[in-house]
Amino acid sequence: MDTIAGFFSFITTPVSWVIVQFHKLYGAIFGPDTGWAWGLSIVSLVILIRICLIPLFVKQIKATRAMQTLQPEMKKIQERYKSDKQRQSEEMMKLYKESGTNPLSSCLPILAQSPFFFALYHVLNGIASNKKIGVIDQQLLDSARDAHIFGAPLAVKFTDSADKVASLGASLTDVRVVTALMIILMSASQFFTQRQLMTKNVDTTVKTPFMQQQKMLMYVFPIMFAVFGINFPVGVLVYWLTTNVWTMGQQMYVIRQNPTPGSKAQASYLERLQKHITTAGKTRSRGQVRAVKAIVAKGRDRNEYERKFINGLNKAGFAAQADGTVIVSDTVATTTEDGAPAAAPKRQQPKRQSKSKRQSATAATGGKTDGGATTAPASDASGPSLTKSEDSKPQGAAAKNKPAGAASGSQPGQGTRSKAKSGQRKGQQRPKHPSKK
Repeated sequence: MDTIAGFFSFITTPVSWVIVQFHKLYGAIFGPDTGWAWGLSIVSLVILIRICLIPLFVKQIKATRAMQTLQPEMKKIQERYKSDKQRQSEEMMKLYKESGTNPLSSCLPILAQSPFFFALYHVLNGIASNKKIGVIDQQLLDSARDAHIFGAPLAVKFTDSADKVASLGASLTDVRVVTALMIILMSASQFFTQRQLMTKNVDTTVKTPFMQQQKMLMYVFPIMFAVFGINFPVGVLVYWLTTNVWTMGQQMYVIRQNPTPGSKAQASYLERLQKHITTAGKTRSRGQVRAVKAIVAKGRDRNEYERKFINGLNKAGFAAQADGTVIVSDTVATTTEDGAPAAAPKRQQPKRQSKSKRQSATAATGGKTDGGATTAPASDASGPSLTKSEDSKPQGAAAKNKPAGAASGSQPGQGTRSKAKSGQRKGQQRPKHPSKK
């Protein structure tokens, strides 16, 4: 470890200078020899480094999401060229180049932070060994050795002997309790950070090997922190615990405000966004405008949560626009879930009745008379009649002069239908000419 720390010694002087400047600030408040002054100096160093690494963190998020998107294509390449490893590597590099992604981008924050970590470790190890490091002179070295954090000196480890701990003015029990508690918190924060990434911010519609790798890291990283943590000085444990808490809070904010499409976090975000829009009648921030614009631009490629969001806005009387704004529509559901204008409602055709219902309707329209002939419908009573009145001619003579097709008493085109005889077509029959009888 000393060899690795010495390799990063080029950054030891800047790190020690930043710690000294923060120590002057907090020493004026809490006292120069207190653990609060030195502990808060380390915490402030972490915050300053993480603020500088925010652009790399954003690039890490984009790279991680791009890798998740490429997982199905990568799986196809692995299956297609599983017997040719060289061709498989070439196709992978071609895929990365075409999509503009870099697998190493997801490791940028850790790689950029590692020099500061080893430089701080080298500084604290020098304090424990009573060696001047960087801009820390003998006076600051004595002050740092006298500083205790909850009874544990700044430069002791969990594995240090009782004599070394006693030389720094502390008891072995206090050191073991404080270091063990900090190791547990450090591992728990790492586990929770990875767990919320897997349970809330992963597209559940795509099952890829990348998800299995992330799930494995969720258990591997806390174990690694617990194993290596017993060899870290208390000051380094403060540094690593602070950076884990920062990462956890930063990730919670990103998951809440910019979730991965298709994840549970996106479903919660769109529910909140829909509620805000229906309450305020517009998108309030740039992030909301950007989210609505991205959803509208997807069209038919929207996932389940995005379609539900667009439909919810339409039902509430709002229409999402291509520029990310939302307007109040005159009618509900003016656009479809694909963003296109809703079509006019189609005219519904009447349902086709069954034969038994049509026959019952016919029987209800034309009832039978006492003589056995059917009477014409009531609506035809005022119209012209093709037969003579029953009062001027007997019923038998009237029936004799009627056409054969009018034996049932119904006029052609009046909607009634007689039963077809064998060998005849169904429906209204054409009356025969008198000469053909």
